[in-house]
Amino acid sequence: MHTRRLGTRGPEVSAIGLGCMGMTSSYGPAPDRQEMISLLRTAVELGVTFFDTAEVYGPFMNEELVGEALAPFRDRVVIATKFGFELDPTGERTWVGVDSRPEHVKEVAEGSLKRLNIDAIDLFYQHRVDPDVPIEEVAGAVRDLIQEGKVRHFGLSEAAAATIRRAHAVQPVTAVQSEYSLWTRDPEGEVLPTLEELGIGFVPYSPLGRGFLTGKMDETTTFDSGDFRASLPRFTPEARKANQSLVDLLRTIGERKQATPAQIALAWLLAQKPWIVPIPGTTKRERLEENIGATGVELTSDDLAEIDRAASQIRVEGDRYTQDLERMTGR
Repeated sequence: MHTRRLGTRGPEVSAIGLGCMGMTSSYGPAPDRQEMISLLRTAVELGVTFFDTAEVYGPFMNEELVGEALAPFRDRVVIATKFGFELDPTGERTWVGVDSRPEHVKEVAEGSLKRLNIDAIDLFYQHRVDPDVPIEEVAGAVRDLIQEGKVRHFGLSEAAAATIRRAHAVQPVTAVQSEYSLWTRDPEGEVLPTLEELGIGFVPYSPLGRGFLTGKMDETTTFDSGDFRASLPRFTPEARKANQSLVDLLRTIGERKQATPAQIALAWLLAQKPWIVPIPGTTKRERLEENIGATGVELTSDDLAEIDRAASQIRVEGDRYTQDLERMTGR
């Protein structure tokens, strides 16, 4: 497995990380816990050293799963988790809003440390920007945690360029995590240039378009109950049918490179910048191996130019989030 450094001051991690959210929530019924522990440990054996979780996934269950599975490999892995949601005390919903008050940030850190069974959180992201708490106060709270030895690196998720700059001035930001793939290219406008200027790493989540870019689904695909993709505008049958041309492009390039559409999608991301580390999620060993295999796919400058030319002619149909979720990004 190739490795990459997250920005100029971050840890060295595997070029492909593993997003763990789907192992406990969001994509239908949760898989068998022991199978997921086995998959996480297999990932380490295959060279993955970067794992992504969050308090809100479950909630709590995902951190507990990751903590148990990775305990034997603590000195070999980098674990990222997140704070910033106000969880629903009634349990009827996962969360009811955002909350990045400094006292709450520190409470979440203590809980995450216990659930993950670790002495320090390697990378602690603000999950979504809280418009009611100045980002300087949030950065200050994480700075305190770093000084106490409870957190090693500070990250932001789905933050705007101006917010990243303000946070970075208080406590250097190691990594920013946002959705980025061939069908979600918003970060290219202002965020990626800002990160390059400041020496901050970038971690694309949903780098395979929540599964769509793998070529494993089409307009006839149905979703299990509890699969949140069923509520997303980009996953209506009409949008999936319209967006199939993007998968066709990946498949065409893949046939030439003897690679799958998913591997081409990941290889394209890896080719954008040397400080980009995608975190595709999966619950299946064969998909894990396929994703890791993307590190061996070399896209030439001609390949990349061809992909960009073709992709520029494709209009992606459907918003990536519902309106209420979309309002929480880019702040």
